[in-house]
Amino acid sequence: MVFHVLTLFPEMIREGMNYSIMKRAMEAGALHLNPVNIRDYTIDKHNKVDDYPYGGGAGMLMQAQPVYDAYKAVEATCSKRPRVIFLTPQGKTFNQSMAREFAAEEELVFLCGHYEGIDERVLEEIVTDEVSIGDYVLTGGELPAMVMMDTIARLIPGVLNNEDSAQDESFAGNLLEYPQYTRPEVWMDKLVPAVLLSGHHANIEKWRLEKSIERTRNKRPDLYQKYEEETARDRSKKLK
Repeated sequence: MVFHVLTLFPEMIREGMNYSIMKRAMEAGALHLNPVNIRDYTIDKHNKVDDYPYGGGAGMLMQAQPVYDAYKAVEATCSKRPRVIFLTPQGKTFNQSMAREFAAEEELVFLCGHYEGIDERVLEEIVTDEVSIGDYVLTGGELPAMVMMDTIARLIPGVLNNEDSAQDESFAGNLLEYPQYTRPEVWMDKLVPAVLLSGHHANIEKWRLEKSIERTRNKRPDLYQKYEEETARDRSKKLK
């Protein structure tokens, strides 16, 4: 997977992704990061990439030309036209299902806006997906881009040491992850559930599923409803 990031702050992307699992994945070659400085593509002699919006209004707007030229430079290196994700609160809310869809791509381009936004004309020209990480406004698209890249990267083979980790985490099958415990067996008079010490794998899996269902029902009834509907559909298919 190659992540291309069109940004005014490439160092922010490099530094933010250069830790822990993401760093190891890049060093192993499972993941490639290409932060592209939009400012490098401006034709303004003062290196400006923004201007006042037509019609008035507060703040400045990123111009179409440097964004477009930065994108075309990236597109020229790709084997096919890549999906371009514009990080915006107006987009569809990012979730695990969307992450799985994006993880199937070979290359992704993240477009990070700043100031009051980006000239609409270039968005119409290059953007394939508008995505939000929540109903709030940030100063730029860099943090949402890193959130998305971290989530997507975990689903790419070779990124996690244990490939089962991504399958068992929260939101797999519309269920939250079960509670987990490590040493010591007793902490502040609290015991690790006996079933986890039994070595009986079938009972452990049964307990984990029960706890996932219970936790989802209590904490995320919206997800639990999806789980129930999906389970009912599966039963119906088996009966047919």
